[in-house]
Amino acid sequence: MNDQLMQAYLDVERSMQRYNEVLNQYLISLQSTEGADAKKLERMTAGTKAMKDSSGIYLSYAKFVAYGMPESEDLIEEEDDLQA
Repeated sequence: MNDQLMQAYLDVERSMQRYNEVLNQYLISLQSTEGADAKKLERMTAGTKAMKDSSGIYLSYAKFVAYGMPESEDLIEEEDDLQA
């Protein structure tokens, strides 16, 4: 495993996590806004879920690549081990 590659992966992971948190906070603020546009709220709800799902898929594959695409996923350490 390349340390620079793993660090870059961890940076992306933190950024995606932060983006999803901010997006979710925005969605919550929209939901609590009186007179909010129902169509926009519906689209933002779907978009927020899609971003969370797709970023999880992206990060899963990025982690796999950062580990050099091993033969078995068992060779990939858990996140807690990486950030310790």
